[in-house]
Amino acid sequence: MSARLMKKVLNEQHHLPPHVSEEEEEEENDSEPITRSSINPFDLLNDNDSEPEDQGDELMSTNEILTSYDDKEESALLKPTAEVSTSNPKLKKKKKKKNKDSAVANKMDDKELDLILEDLSLNVDTSAEQPVSTKDKNKSVKQHAASVLQVDPKYLNAENELRRIFGSKVVKSFESSNQVGSSRQMRGVRGRVHYNLKKSVLVTPSDNWLRCDDSLVMQFLEIKNGYNYFRYVHSLSYSQSQRAFEAAKAINDINGIASILQHRPYHIDSLLTMAEYFAVLGEQQMSADAIARCLYALECAWHPMFNPLQGNCQLKFKHDTNKPIFTALFTHMKNLDRRGCHRSALEVCKLLLSLDSDDPMGAIFCIDYFALRAEEYAWLEKFSEEYKSDNSMWLFPNFSYSLAISRFYLEGEACKDDCMDSEKASSSDLMKQALMLHPSVIKKLVAKVPLKDRTWTDILKHAFFRSDQTGIPSQDHLINIYVERNYLLWRIPDLQKVLSGAAKLVIETLESNKSEVKDWACVRKEAFSSEKNEYGHLMVSDFSDSLSSIPRENLQQFMGVPRMMEGMQDENQFANLPGNGHAPRRVANRNALAVLFESMLPWVTYEDGVDGGPDDDQHDDHRQDNQ
Repeated sequence: MSARLMKKVLNEQHHLPPHVSEEEEEEENDSEPITRSSINPFDLLNDNDSEPEDQGDELMSTNEILTSYDDKEESALLKPTAEVSTSNPKLKKKKKKKNKDSAVANKMDDKELDLILEDLSLNVDTSAEQPVSTKDKNKSVKQHAASVLQVDPKYLNAENELRRIFGSKVVKSFESSNQVGSSRQMRGVRGRVHYNLKKSVLVTPSDNWLRCDDSLVMQFLEIKNGYNYFRYVHSLSYSQSQRAFEAAKAINDINGIASILQHRPYHIDSLLTMAEYFAVLGEQQMSADAIARCLYALECAWHPMFNPLQGNCQLKFKHDTNKPIFTALFTHMKNLDRRGCHRSALEVCKLLLSLDSDDPMGAIFCIDYFALRAEEYAWLEKFSEEYKSDNSMWLFPNFSYSLAISRFYLEGEACKDDCMDSEKASSSDLMKQALMLHPSVIKKLVAKVPLKDRTWTDILKHAFFRSDQTGIPSQDHLINIYVERNYLLWRIPDLQKVLSGAAKLVIETLESNKSEVKDWACVRKEAFSSEKNEYGHLMVSDFSDSLSSIPRENLQQFMGVPRMMEGMQDENQFANLPGNGHAPRRVANRNALAVLFESMLPWVTYEDGVDGGPDDDQHDDHRQDNQ
């Protein structure tokens, strides 16, 4: 070996890692897979030495260098019989199998996750992966309709809205003054027993209310087109009370209905009847309290799957047991409106509309009014676009005018922010379109608001605005509902200017092109094609703010005869009710309606048929003498 070659070998050995012999390589190839116990746990702290694969790579590089050195040094046919493997073959197979299993497991997990999300009806964005079919489009439309009707529970509480309007200090002072007045009347009288009542979303139960029993429940029916269908079910004892109510209703016996509430204080139909009776008497607070009790009982019966705030639950009006909740919600909505809680009324109206897509109460014809009063202009436009998804909402009189009003206020906000949207029609154009479609609205508004300016006299002289009827029964009925519900909005001078300006533009257009009169007449006939009044079941008075009262003397005929009530009790109509149908001991031989009036006062209490001591009897006799 030459000196130059020897020097080269020594230099290579100085930079090479420790030499690995062929015997050690064969031992590694024949050895079993490395077990957990054969690995030094402290080696895991080193990233480079933590994996056996790294060790195999190091051995491979060493073997390649040594092989090349032997070829150069001795030029002999000494070649390794087998290359050093990068890792143990068994480990390699196990690693491949493990990767394959993990890929399959991840794929199965993804499928299971998609199924779970589909069952929960969550919105998973897969539009970019798959084409949208007609069925999927219909489903997405329904999801949009449900989403636009989602109810925000924080706005259902009227007290919270009053605090936002008047401030918490004013509301607290008003509540404290009422508590002082109640405490004065409670002096010398035993207070009610306070119960831990179930929390509710629709109303806030008072401390003096009784617990709600389980005689009224809700039944789950089916899942169809993404909606969950339910209905209320009466128990046997509740059905007996319902039959007693029907008997008292048939003879107009309000005293008999009050007697039912003494035995079953949360009988829904009786509470609705008494709420209407109190409203006629002018007792609006007691009427609202009866409606609140009714809603509390209805909510206590909700099914665990029933979540109406999401807009995907249906209570069809065709089921008789479901009808009371529609009446209660509609009346509660009007009570909130009278208190000035328009945002709360809007949320209740959304809930009412979402419970039945057929809209049996006509909530669609007042939801625009509450949205405008609550200043939810953007939501109103979104609702008109997404609820039906066919741009047919503007054909109704209330939406054709309300969308123009909403656009007017949105334009005012856009001017302040300098962000006008030129693609959308202006409020003037929308108002002009509404007048062309429903011209008889102007004459009704002039009489109802009233509008006494000379401008309106000149407008009504034109033949197009002279009549207050269109000759189409359905359209005329909806116009009457709109004017009765929304006339207060037109007392604002700015809106009057928009309306008068649009009316003048209509007159100018008709004078230049008289054929448009016939064109819009064809549009009206096509929009309201039926020759009958399709909305005759909706009473115009139900959309009115006016309160009609009847003198108490004229209501005596509905009080019922005491002997009649005794006969009803003798027929065992309350056989399974608490107390075996007998009135509580301390209210026996008294007028049932008077007792019901007293029971709604928080400072009056009655014992539940429990015999008391002499002092209790003397106290009750003294109270009856005072009454």
